[in-house]
Formats: sequence, C-alpha cells, structure tokens
Amino acid sequence: MPTVATSVPELLGLLDGIVRIEGERLAVVDEASFRGKGIRDAVWSATFSEDAATVEAARWIVWEASQSLGARSASIQGLYDARARGEVSGFTVPAINLRAQTFDMARTVFETAIAKGAGPVILELARSEQTYTYQRVAEYATSVLAGAIAAGWAGPVFIQGDHYQFNAKKYAADPEAMTEEIRKACRDAIAAGYRNIDIDSSTLVDLSKPTVDAQQHENYARAAELTALIRDLEPAGVTISVGGEIGEVGKANSTPDELRAYLDGYRAALDGLRPGLAGVSKVSVATGTTHGGVPLPGGGVAEVKLDFETIRVLGEVARSYGLAGAVQHGASTLPDSLFHRFPEVETAEIHLATGFQNALYEHPAFPAELHREIEEWCYANALDERKDGQTDQQFVYTTRKKAIGPFKRQLWDLATKDAILASQGEKLAYLYDQLRVTGTRDLLPAHVTAVEEHRPLPEAVRAAIG
Repeated sequence: MPTVATSVPELLGLLDGIVRIEGERLAVVDEASFRGKGIRDAVWSATFSEDAATVEAARWIVWEASQSLGARSASIQGLYDARARGEVSGFTVPAINLRAQTFDMARTVFETAIAKGAGPVILELARSEQTYTYQRVAEYATSVLAGAIAAGWAGPVFIQGDHYQFNAKKYAADPEAMTEEIRKACRDAIAAGYRNIDIDSSTLVDLSKPTVDAQQHENYARAAELTALIRDLEPAGVTISVGGEIGEVGKANSTPDELRAYLDGYRAALDGLRPGLAGVSKVSVATGTTHGGVPLPGGGVAEVKLDFETIRVLGEVARSYGLAGAVQHGASTLPDSLFHRFPEVETAEIHLATGFQNALYEHPAFPAELHREIEEWCYANALDERKDGQTDQQFVYTTRKKAIGPFKRQLWDLATKDAILASQGEKLAYLYDQLRVTGTRDLLPAHVTAVEEHRPLPEAVRAAIG
C-alpha cells in the first residue's frame, strides 16, 4: 500500500531519487518510478496525512509534476467554441463525478481514454458532493491530476465544478449571503486549479411570475454576476468554461422560450456589468431525468421518459447563440441502450455520477462486511432523510452516498479494488464508444491550450531542503 507521510522530510524522503527540487521548481528525474509508487505516496499523503504542511507539500508536488509531465488542468472552452462554430460535432463529452476512490477512478478514466483514443473527458464534483465525500476542491484537483499522471496521460485535464447551486430558501432569506457562498466557491475552485465551473442558479426561477423573462430574471442575473467574477479571477491566457442552467433537474422539461429568455437576459446583464465578456459555453436543461435515478421498492431504478427531441431543439437554440449546445444531467442510471442517442441529437455534454457509485457498491468483489457497515452507518446517521413509504432498499440506495466520506480511507485502500476498477474501465470504454468520443484525441491539441502554470515553493519544503 502507499505510504502516508507524516512530515515534509518524510515525504521528500519517499520521493528521493524520483524528483528533485531545482530552485523554485520540481524536476521529475525518474518518470517511471514517479508514475508508479511515487505518485501514489504523494496523493495518499495529500489526502490522508494529518500534518497540514505535508498536505500542502504533496499538493504542490502533484501540481508541479502535472505541469512538467504535460497533464495540466485546462479549460474546455476552445473545443466548445469550435463546436458552436460548427467546426466539430457528432460526439457528447462525458462529465464524470468522481465521488469515491478518486485517484484510482481518475487513473482508470484516463487509462481507458488512452486505450480508446478518446479526447474530451471532464472530471467534476458538485458542491454538495464536496461535503459528503469529504473532498474539498484542492484535494479533488490533486487526486484527479495524480490519476492522470499515473495513467500516463499527456494532454489537458478538464476539472469542473458541477452544480455551484443556489439554495432557494437561503436565497429568499438573504440573497447577498447566499450569493457570497457561490462567489467563495468559485474563488476556491479557481485557486485550486479548476478551469471549468457550472453555475446553477436555476433554483431561483420563479414560475409564478407573469412572463418567461421575469421567471428567469434572478437565474440569469446571478449567473451573469458570477461569470464576471470568474473572468476577473481566471489566470492569464485562460478562459474558464462557464456553464449555465435553465431548469432544475427533476422538474418540468425546459422549453425553447425559457432558453431564449435566459440567454437574452444573461447577455444583457453581462454586458451591463462589463461589455464583451465571454459568456456561458453551454446550458444545462431539464429533459425528464432525475439525479441518482428513482429507486424501486424491490431494487433497481425506474425507467425514465427522456425527451431527446427537447435536447435536440434546445441544443440548436443554444448553438444559434454561440454556445456548444445543451447539457444532459442525471443520466448515469439510464439504460445502456440509450447512450448512443445523445450524440445523435448533438448533446454537448452529459453528466454521469450515481451509476459509477452503484457499480462500486454493487460489484461482487465489494466486501460484504464493509457493505453491512455502510448500511448500519446509514441507519445511524441518515435516518432523518427516510421518506414515508420507503423500503429499506430504497432508503439505503438514496443515502449510501453520504457514507463515502466517512469510509473514504477504506474505499481507497480496498483490497479488492482492482476487480472493481476493471469493471469501471469496461463501462467507461462502452460509454466512450456510445458517446462517440472514441478516436477524438486529435481534437484536443487542435482546439485546447493547456496553459503552463507554476506555484510558489511551499515554505515547509524550502526549510526541509535547507
């Protein structure tokens, strides 16, 4: 198993002969060893060390290694701009929420992408997922970049903040305080290295208003405000990809009138703040899915009546405004037979989360004893979330995601994880084929610039090397 360093000198000792500090920079002197045991010691230390200086040093090492080894965090904006211009089409970018086993899952994502010649793949985490998976933005970015390094990936790494969502009740009570929460989330994400952020102010849509514009007003006004903030914060040479949303997933399907009202209002609001700023690159829409799927009493997930015509039409509207198209949320629990339909209707991006979580928990190699411990944890810690009429199976299905954080170390160290990750890789390969990102690797250097960004040498590292 990887070693978790308890001090900066111990961490540097683990990497002795593998990396070297040259002035303010990190040099990888034994690439093969670093991509093997070295990166694992670094990311396990970044994730599980109880010494703050060691965590900072490990994060710095991973970030700097990602710069020198060509696995840099990047914005997908250039590719989405090309899609808006009609220069590329016919594929749907998977955006995968890594809740558990983040390093190994990221490694599997990129190993599979290399094998399939796949290019654009986004790895993301929602604000709500940060909380229950015990992964703040700096940790998540480190784990994803470490996974890319371990896989031997050379190319842009798209790390995305998913669902930076307004809480409608908190907003109604104190709009400024709620907005400041999202502002801080954006600041933290950009500082951590995220170069893609989805602003979800769709929860502020008020359908009681008399016009569609009035209904969407708070949504587009806040999205514009946050876009302007993001533009102020983005590093030199980077245009962060910002996503918007017009319909809360799980509610009524979105309409072209709603999308036009949002985009017209958003552009006017953004120009009112500062004319000419780059706006959103995509918009998420409601098409009949539900996050996580709807569990059935006896197990399994209910069939979804997904409206592909809505996706097609809204994608056309979005591209007429200079966007890449529409984004599909809540899709990972859909039947496998549906995924080929998304590129057929030119869906720009599709978000996949719960299906990979289910594949972990429900894999035959997942230890039965650990499964029982997680179920017991759900009953002990999440019983207040049980809804009337839920069966035991439904209750555990809807709450077991909350156990990912408390059991994070056990999941990372799982003795049987290789078999589980192999199955995850097979599913990823299938999805890459169905979403038609297989064979798209050449699109990345043609349309995406991964800007080289270095970070200051941590003082604890400077002290340790004398």
